Amino acid sequence: MVAMYTIAGRQVGSHVLAMATLGVTIGGSWLALSGGKKPEDKSTPPINAKSKEEESFVKDFIKKAEGEKK
Repeated sequence: MVAMYTIAGRQVGSHVLAMATLGVTIGGSWLALSGGKKPEDKSTPPINAKSKEEESFVKDFIKKAEGEKK
């Protein structure tokens, strides 16, 4: 037999209370520890090029490398 408790005028079994307690505890912990989504940092370090040609070469190389990665 299962121990029955009266909650809000209804008969509730002890096994239901145990499952609800575990669910709320695990769910609350998961929500608390998951945190929010962190925004990705899209900034890149500055390009210290000596000339415009070198700067454009580096930018083109980076664009090409990012295109291949995706």
